[in-house]
Amino acid sequence: MNELKLNNKRTILVGLAFLSICAFWQMYDNLVPLILRRTFALDESLTGMIMAADNVLALFLLPLFGGLSDKCGMGKLGRRTPFILAGTAGAVVLMNLLPILDNSYAAEAAPFKLVSFVIVLGLLLIAMGTYRSPAVALMPDVTPKPLRSKANAIINLMGAVGGVLYLGVSAALYPASKTEGAAHVDYQPLFLIVALIMVVAVAVLLLTIREPKLAAENQALEKRHPEWSLAKDDGSGHETLPAPVKRSLGFLLASIALWFIGYNGVTTWWSNYTAEVMGAGLQGTNICLTVATVGAIVSYIPIGVLASKVGRKRTIQAGVVLLASCFLAGYLLTVRATAITPIMYVAFALVGLAWAAINVNSLPMVVEMCRGSDVGKFTGYYYTASMAAQVVTPVLAGTLMKHISYQILFPYAAFFVAMSFVTMLFVRHGDSMAEAKTGLDAFEDMDD
Repeated sequence: MNELKLNNKRTILVGLAFLSICAFWQMYDNLVPLILRRTFALDESLTGMIMAADNVLALFLLPLFGGLSDKCGMGKLGRRTPFILAGTAGAVVLMNLLPILDNSYAAEAAPFKLVSFVIVLGLLLIAMGTYRSPAVALMPDVTPKPLRSKANAIINLMGAVGGVLYLGVSAALYPASKTEGAAHVDYQPLFLIVALIMVVAVAVLLLTIREPKLAAENQALEKRHPEWSLAKDDGSGHETLPAPVKRSLGFLLASIALWFIGYNGVTTWWSNYTAEVMGAGLQGTNICLTVATVGAIVSYIPIGVLASKVGRKRTIQAGVVLLASCFLAGYLLTVRATAITPIMYVAFALVGLAWAAINVNSLPMVVEMCRGSDVGKFTGYYYTASMAAQVVTPVLAGTLMKHISYQILFPYAAFFVAMSFVTMLFVRHGDSMAEAKTGLDAFEDMDD
């Protein structure tokens, strides 16, 4: 059926908003800690607290602005596009104040410049928080429910492109020969180029995607397929989610939090772990993380196709099993090693594959359960669960490593990922519906 064939070109264009977001965050995570440590001479604790502020703010901002975009009237620009435009504009202005304050402090240190830097940084995080949920919610708004895993695979790929764009520009502008031994590095050109990438990406999105028209077309399509909707009329003309669907949503959000606790525990502490447990240097450590990223990137599209065939839940569960197994293998491979070995690269490539299987399908499962008018709010729920985990796990894993042993990291991660498999067993809704269930699967939800 043509109506159930994904428009790849359109999905790529919709993904430009996520590309701009990921380009920014790649730069933020790379440069802001350097500036805080090297220019402002803040210690690790203060730097860590400031860097954690984005996740803390996200707990509140992402569901808030996701819900606000749901309530936004479908004007000329639609519900999501105004937030994307306003958030991008604010972020572009504020982010380019950071290197100005950085350079000014390096030239002549003054306390008010540090305070100004932190204030601008906070405003910047708020600006980014205003449009992340609306930007991600745009995809389900214009994509039929059965095709959202495939579409989300493309969206994730576009996000990866944004990160790679930043890394490429950064490597070209700031080779080691230019930065090593330098008393201060001027990052203004890099901030300007990333801002330009963001502006161009969002401008192309605005010029090519007619959100109101596409959203209306998708709404009309979904009305022709009432079997796609899990919401029910409460008798007064309002849609509501049945109790079994709400229960599935709760277990799914718990699963999301659990696998993020495991995964981000490893990504946060990996460099410290290799130094303490293996005595390995930073180069091999970073290569492992890069291999995992590449493994995820090359898996996005195949995973999206696979999910449309076997279902989102099964694909996620397979990814969870593989991820937990890789973390257990990571423990065995590292506890007696003194250097990064080729087999570790293989393990991290499989980590990337597993993470793609989980990540591509989890957001579509969440928004599958919501009413059509609540996509932004439910996107915010997804990010609340994932961000809460990312706030908790650096502290929790770090505490266990300090008081027990650094070697607890991989068993810790494997345990929480394995627990997500248990909670996923109770998720009975939100799977892809492109193909009718057959055999025993047809009885899966009869107890609800």
